[in-house]
Amino acid sequence: MPNSKSVSFVIPVYNEAESLAILVGEIHKAAADLALDHEILFVNDGSTDESVAVIRGIMDQDDRVGFLNFRRNFGKAAALAAGFRHAEGDYIVTMDGDLQDDPAELGKLLAKLDDGADCVSGWKENRLDPVDKTLPSKIFNFVVGRVSGVKLHDMNCGYKAYKREAVEDLSLYGEFHRFIPVLLHWQGFKVDEVAVNHRERQFGHSKYGLSRLIKGMFDLFTIVLTTRFSVRPLHIFGLAGMALGLIGGLILSYLSALWFMGLGPIGNRPLLFLGLLCVMVGVNIFGIGLLAEFIQHMAAEGRTPYRLRETIPPRHGVGRD
Repeated sequence: MPNSKSVSFVIPVYNEAESLAILVGEIHKAAADLALDHEILFVNDGSTDESVAVIRGIMDQDDRVGFLNFRRNFGKAAALAAGFRHAEGDYIVTMDGDLQDDPAELGKLLAKLDDGADCVSGWKENRLDPVDKTLPSKIFNFVVGRVSGVKLHDMNCGYKAYKREAVEDLSLYGEFHRFIPVLLHWQGFKVDEVAVNHRERQFGHSKYGLSRLIKGMFDLFTIVLTTRFSVRPLHIFGLAGMALGLIGGLILSYLSALWFMGLGPIGNRPLLFLGLLCVMVGVNIFGIGLLAEFIQHMAAEGRTPYRLRETIPPRHGVGRD
């Protein structure tokens, strides 16, 4: 069924030279089946193989392919941020460049957008990856769902579709690409998911290991802080500081009462030092909250987390409605 919306495919690339030409052909076929006006934007994230040469060769033959070339490896979040910034489609579809995401499933994701979702995440229901990838992913998805309230089967799936307005002002850096559905959810956008076909890797090897799980957990705390408490950081720091201060105050009040009642010296009691420590730490944490409030109002936004060597848009881009 034809779709009147134009689509930009944003594909981060890091050493995937063997897959790219095949992927372009599959995307064009899927887009033709849906009668889509589309463009493909490759974002080279510091590849050290022949990926850049392959992309240039594809562009010589295909006027729907564009190219963003980073000066070095800045990470997937930066690659997606650059792609979102330069994409011109009404809908934006992201997928990995390793051929494990199946372009033939595109219609499922776009249908969810047409039904009212702002972000649709692919769900690799029958995932063809080794257990050292699937097990950490299941743990990660469970924890993120419980903490954030966004319960997706596969938060890390790179195969996602977005309405343009959902990502045009999205701030991505570090490893935040894993949490895009959480970020959008907390901004008020509707997040959904759909099961998609997952294929075995044909070339190369996975770029991710077990360390990804550990990094992800640290990033989760950052996400919670920057979504729930980004506007009022004093709400979290102030609460912690007041709690410690209250505990310290109660301890010192108890010891003061003992001293006034003449029940013995308190200067050498460990409880005194604990009370003083709680009060001092509480005051410091509260002060951090006040400082964070000040920074929140003074910090400038709009800095990009990457540096481009060159930008070559598709010769035949897509138009906006």
